[in-house]
Amino acid sequence: MSCSVARCLDIVGDSWTMLVIRDAFEGVTRFDEFQKRLQIPRNTLRDRLSRLVDAGVLLKTPYSDHPPRSDYVLTDAGRDLQPVISALRTWGDRHRETPPKRPRPKTPLVPPPS
Repeated sequence: MSCSVARCLDIVGDSWTMLVIRDAFEGVTRFDEFQKRLQIPRNTLRDRLSRLVDAGVLLKTPYSDHPPRSDYVLTDAGRDLQPVISALRTWGDRHRETPPKRPRPKTPLVPPPS
């Protein structure tokens, strides 16, 4: 692939990936911390962390053998994504304000069974 944007999106374009990176910038390092903050399915988180480690964005460092546990910290390449995270946050703040809560309809959208 010759397009730099496409190559980057191969690494960070999946659902949840940028949120994992954002949380790593906020100091989250452990699997359970990522999972708790993001409410992401464990198998999805496992996949995203593995991909980020393979891409050189995160470094996986074991801290316990029994049970096996690791810390995930940003590499230099991962820290280079800081302006991207900042730009996404700024864009979201500017163009995607929190949607108002919708009032519940007074009548059901689907009539109850007879």
